[in-house]
Formats: sequence, structure tokens, C-alpha cells
Amino acid sequence: MSKNKYVMGLKSIHVLYHNQKVGTLALTADGKVAFSYYQEWLNNGFSISPFSLPLEKKVFVPHKNIFDGLFGVFADSLPDAWGNLLLNRILKEHGIVEQVTVLDRLAFVGKSGMGALEYEPDYELMDEKRIDDLDYLSEQCQKILNTEYSPELDTLYKMGGSSGGARPKILTCVDDRNWLIKFPAQLDSKEIGLQEYEYAQCAKKCGIHMTETRLFPSKECSGYFGSERFDIDCSYGKKHVVTVAALLEADYRSPCLDYHELMKLTRIITRENKEDIENMFRRACFNVFAHNRDDHAKNFSFVYNEEDDLWRLSPAYDLTFSNTYWGEHTTSVDGNGKDPGREQLINVGLKAGMKKNHCLHIIEQVQQCTADLEKWFR
Repeated sequence: MSKNKYVMGLKSIHVLYHNQKVGTLALTADGKVAFSYYQEWLNNGFSISPFSLPLEKKVFVPHKNIFDGLFGVFADSLPDAWGNLLLNRILKEHGIVEQVTVLDRLAFVGKSGMGALEYEPDYELMDEKRIDDLDYLSEQCQKILNTEYSPELDTLYKMGGSSGGARPKILTCVDDRNWLIKFPAQLDSKEIGLQEYEYAQCAKKCGIHMTETRLFPSKECSGYFGSERFDIDCSYGKKHVVTVAALLEADYRSPCLDYHELMKLTRIITRENKEDIENMFRRACFNVFAHNRDDHAKNFSFVYNEEDDLWRLSPAYDLTFSNTYWGEHTTSVDGNGKDPGREQLINVGLKAGMKKNHCLHIIEQVQQCTADLEKWFR
């Protein structure tokens, strides 16, 4: 990558969806990023973020500054801790020391981000290079995490730097299907892949909607956890996906939600879809009984179905044993983040319009199914 190829300090950038121009992002004088739809999109498109960006002819400016001045729907396209580490290292190695704006970072995402939104200009870092040796890729990830040099820095960014989350990962194609494969972070045990795989299998038994998951083999550990991507459909292409954090412009880095709010949001945005309401309730139960306390607002998403003009709850993801440094659920359960149980879960279900007996049935089913996971947190 040559630094002469790019001009850092972008002031505006185009947003696209399936090669259609959606609108323009532009930096304001106070460092926020305004957005406006193109007229053609207003005529034929849909609201890409129904609460923050209704389909109206106006200039939208964020009221909050949670996502570096962006609206949440665009911040969803940006990488999190792992991807930011890679990109910052790449920029430094290639001598790009000018002021890099949040729009520059979206340009580096370009067409490679999760979900259907894409950005122009697209700052392609390098030609596509495929590496299939997962143990080798994991080793290179560890080198980068330990601030060592890796000859595969650009490749790792290209393969997964635009995805979210803190753990190293790649986006790749296996058996003509699109997968997200995770590698251990610095503090993870070598069993982390097996752990998340067993959690995923258990979640499916609990009736939670998930994509296919696999434990990809390794010579160095128990295996690497992989999940089939739900933001891509082989016949349709990329799907528009928005996290709850983005929809509500909520700071996922700190406790800011209760499951009451997640249930209410599900009811509103899916137009009272009973399957999605129940599935969100099952996830609340699973996270309580399986000790997944990192249940923040970015770990829940909705997918837009353009054909039906309808939002649906996405398949579940990032379900695994986790603590928070303050020792409580990031999303509280009926106001309780420390030790929620049946009483709080029933209250969540009842307030969402579910019958008490049905709530109890789901709670008992999930509690029974998750009993085998206690080996990971007892």
C-alpha cells in the first residue's frame, strides 16, 4: 500500500446499498457527521435506521457523540478493537501519519464491511490473498496482539479487520459458504473455541435461532469456532443488518439497557412478530442461566427484509461464558444485573405480553438445557 494512493482527511463520503447510492456523510464544523438521503433513494428506498434516519428530505445530525460523531448505523460498519488494532498498525507501517478522520476509516472499510452498506471512495488496502492454514493465521494474530511484527498484517486486515468484536477473526469462504472464524485473544484459554461451540450447540437446543456453527480443526488447540454469516445470502447478496446499539444510539461499552427495552424494541420493529419476541425472551433466559454477562447492546441485531419491508430479529451470536469487570450483566433483567433469576425473567416476559405459563415453560427448558454448561463457569 502506498500512502500516495490516499488523501487522508476526507470531509465527505458516499453511502451505497447494492450499488445504489443511499446518501452522503459529511463532517460538520464541530466534528459530528451529518447524513442526507439522495432524492432517488427517497423515492425508491427504505429507512436504513428507522428511529434516527426516517426517510425524509433533510440533513440529519447526531444529537449524541457516542460513535465518534457518526450515527450508529454507520458506526456498525467500522471495526472494533481487533480491526482497529490492525488498521492503526497498517497506517503506521505505511507511513500514513496525517490526521485520519472517521470518514477515512469508513473508506478503508469500503465494500468489505459486515452488512449491506458500502462506502465510496473505497480505500482498497491490497489485492485479495487467501490463507487457509488456520493455525498459521492464529499464530500471526498472537504476534500482532503481542506487538510483534507479522508478515501477514495486511492479509489479516483484509480477511477480517472490518468485522466487529474484540477477538481476532477472519471472514472466509468454506465449502461455498461464508464463515466467520474466531481465534483466541491474549487472555483466552486454548479451549475457547470448543467452549463457544458447545454454547452454540446448547443455544440451538434451547430453541434459539442461530446459523450453522462448526469447530474447525487445529493441531494447536481444541479447535476454532466458526459461524456461518447471516448478513450474506447466496442468492440475494448482502443483507442490511443493524445492531440494537445503532438503532437506539446506545453506548454498548457500558450498561445502558434492560431486557424490558429489548423486548419492547423487538415488538415495535418486527410489528409484534411472536416468533421474534419469544426468541428474544429465550436469549434473555440463556444469558442468565449460561452466565453470559457480556450481553451488551451490540450483541443483538435486526435484519431488514426488503421484499416484505420488514425487520426481523437476527440469528443469535457471541453466546459464550463471559464476565464483566463490574461482575454484572451489561443488560439488566427487570432492573437486576447482579443475580437475576426466574422472578425477573417472568416479569420481562409478562410485560412483553407473553403468558406466564409459557414464560415458565421456556425458563424451565432453558435452565435444564444449560445445566451441562456449568463446567465452564463453576
